Amino acid sequence: MRGALDFEETRRARGRRGGGRSAGLQEPSLYTIKAVFILDNDGHRLLAKYYDDTFPSMKEQMAFEKNVFNKTSRTDSEIAFFGGMTIVYKSSIDLFLYVVGSSYENELMLMSVLTCLFESLNHVLRKNVEKRWLLENMDGAFLVLDEIVDGGVILESDPQQVIQKVNFRADDSGLTEHSVAQVLQSAKEQIKWSLLK
Repeated sequence: MRGALDFEETRRARGRRGGGRSAGLQEPSLYTIKAVFILDNDGHRLLAKYYDDTFPSMKEQMAFEKNVFNKTSRTDSEIAFFGGMTIVYKSSIDLFLYVVGSSYENELMLMSVLTCLFESLNHVLRKNVEKRWLLENMDGAFLVLDEIVDGGVILESDPQQVIQKVNFRADDSGLTEHSVAQVLQSAKEQIKWSLLK
């Protein structure tokens, strides 16, 4: 009997939470997030994308990030509830990665986005998910984030798919260095021939 009462209380609470919708049926929705941001170990923003107008100004965003950092930087947990939002986070060397969703959002989906972001960055940054490498590869980090989330809607949670879409492969690194060397050599030869004429 107690289980039936718990179920009924939960059903009623969801009905109230749904803003007047029928307690039995909820409209289907896409999994969405409010923000993704990466802070350094001092709580300074390195990368941030906000997907709704919960924090419309840069000042409000920075204040929110500072409060979240102060609450989460010294704990070992992976989830926090703050300001009516669900926040999942992970630290790596000198970085803190955060994914923010509404209080109604599925924590497992938020965690899958965070895991996908971390694993994809781990590949793009060649196993060096730390501040210096992130700053040197910021364009790749934004590409990764854009492949995972678009307008707050979660598009992908498989890091291998993200890496494939972003087209970062470990064996491409030698190719790009070789290509740059070829361009420089060609430029030297052209300058040499133009001076000899």
